[in-house]
Amino acid sequence: MAFHLPSLSELRNTEFEIFKFQTRVMVLQGLVLVCFALLATRLFYLQVIRHEDLLEQAENNRTVVLPTVPNRGTILDRNGVVLANNYSAYTLEITPSRVKDLEATINSLSEVIDIPLRDKRRFKRMREESKNFDSLPIRSRLTDEEVAKFTAQQFRFPGVEIKARLFRNYPFGHLASHVVGYIGRINQKEKEQIEESGEEGNYRGTQYIGKLGVEHRYERELHGITGVQEVETSAGGRAVRRLASRPATPGQNVVLSIDIKLQKMIEDLYGERRGALVALDPRTGEILAFVSKPTFDPNLFVDGIDSESWKLLSESIDKPLLNRAMRGTYPPGSTYKPFMAMAALETGKRSAGEIINDAGSWTYGGHTFRSHGDIGLGPVDMVKSIVLSSNVYYYTLANTMGVDTIHDFMKPLGFGQITGLDLPGELRGTLPSTEWKKKTYKKPEQQRWYGGETISLGIGQGYNAFTMLQLATATSTLANGGTYHKPRLVMATQDPIQREDRAVAGEEPIHLGFKPENVAVVHQGLIGVAKVGTAARVFAGTPYQSAGKTGTAQAVTIGQKEKYNASKLDEYQRDHALYIAFAPAENPQIALAIVVENAGFGAAQAAPIARRIFDYWLVGDYPSEQDIEASQKGLASTPIGVKRRKDDIQLAPSEGVVGVIKNR
Repeated sequence: MAFHLPSLSELRNTEFEIFKFQTRVMVLQGLVLVCFALLATRLFYLQVIRHEDLLEQAENNRTVVLPTVPNRGTILDRNGVVLANNYSAYTLEITPSRVKDLEATINSLSEVIDIPLRDKRRFKRMREESKNFDSLPIRSRLTDEEVAKFTAQQFRFPGVEIKARLFRNYPFGHLASHVVGYIGRINQKEKEQIEESGEEGNYRGTQYIGKLGVEHRYERELHGITGVQEVETSAGGRAVRRLASRPATPGQNVVLSIDIKLQKMIEDLYGERRGALVALDPRTGEILAFVSKPTFDPNLFVDGIDSESWKLLSESIDKPLLNRAMRGTYPPGSTYKPFMAMAALETGKRSAGEIINDAGSWTYGGHTFRSHGDIGLGPVDMVKSIVLSSNVYYYTLANTMGVDTIHDFMKPLGFGQITGLDLPGELRGTLPSTEWKKKTYKKPEQQRWYGGETISLGIGQGYNAFTMLQLATATSTLANGGTYHKPRLVMATQDPIQREDRAVAGEEPIHLGFKPENVAVVHQGLIGVAKVGTAARVFAGTPYQSAGKTGTAQAVTIGQKEKYNASKLDEYQRDHALYIAFAPAENPQIALAIVVENAGFGAAQAAPIARRIFDYWLVGDYPSEQDIEASQKGLASTPIGVKRRKDDIQLAPSEGVVGVIKNR
């Protein structure tokens, strides 16, 4: 057998192939090492450098943090009667970002559950104001039958679900609505304010906020603190279990100083008449009744008021949305005279015994200022001027004092000032002075104060324009001898769990330093009004002694040469009827100011309401149904029919039934 020996060239080729193989192996080894190095670097970056960040992302992928909306606090009257509370109901909600064809979905939903046109319009408006991923209700307060119908077909509607939510309820409807106020959906402006205040986290999941009255003023106390739930979810987004939670803290209850039975009685006595009334405790400044007529039903606003109801409210000539008690300004008429008398005594401009001859009119600068019916009262001193309401006496007094002296005395009493009541939106009114006129008017001839303008101020006319809140506060100060208490509506906040009250501290009273002998003179005149004067018929036979002053104020200016004739004037041009009073006269427990718009004489229309208030507060008598009906028509000066005891009166909640709005 012959063997082939490899040639030198063949050996060299083999060595080259081995070298090539070894080179490839080394390159591959280097590549593997580089890859492992890159992998190790990446692992180090992910597991060490970005550990915290990625851990948080992983947790977020498996957990969802949900807000727990707190129960809103209730609002109570001074006796614990609930004026605003919450109830749970189901809502049908849509998350627009999870719905492909929103319009088609809504149309299909309408075949399962009735969705009125007003609800569709409201949903459209809310969608324009909200973020696209927000869950928005398209139907509220579903019945059990409607919930069952939708649940059976929920698979057809991705992005649509039923939720249980709390709704605000005002059990007595229109009663005290200007005091309690209402809540409504948070709008864009309010969202921005919440963000600016740093409260955004506390309003997560919350759709409502206080809009008016106590609901608005005490929003922070009533809202509570939002809680959170940390929920583990599956890959499909389905909740698996709750990992952790912080419960919501319910809002505090707010206890008002008003007596809702007294409030209802007064509103019933007004009937369809317009006006305002404020009654308070002169010893503390606590508001006992705060009436503005006509009223409105706050339940209309909770879910967004429909256009028809809003039109009726906003366009009504009676202005039911106007809080007349603190935003309606009226000339005080003759109810201003006791304060003028007090000013005269305290400034030394006139003594109590000085006699002024009332001839029925008084002339100044060629202008004749008239008395009631041009009837002269003859010689009158200060007490008699109050009892018989002499215009001439106060024409001359105003002329003697001058506008600035009047202004400086009336200002500490609260006239033309913000009282600081714990409700938003109070108006200042007008307490005229020479400086006020300079600031108010632009033309030099308008800025000048003329002597003749001072005369009508003495009888509460002219530029004078005050709220019933200011007039009641001043009456309270006069009643207690010159101690000014800042009026307030909220007595306490209440822990909803422990039911412990935390009193809301009032401000320290201001002592105006009235001389007791001067106070006694004015009180004597006011007592005389109820005993032998213009209100004597109304207060005949009372077991208590009251003090008061009737007033009639012009709604429109009547020329000096013209005689007032109500029958020839449109209703809204007729005089306002006013009355201020306090009782018992010797130790006042209640003081008030009343205006009945365009009703005529205060003795006939306003004083009878005061009589029934005092009977309720001091004696415990509640007017009969017959008496209330007669009073609504202005026909009963003194109570008629069989009186009822106030403790026997049971208030029936209206269950949110919307009252009829009269558009006159």
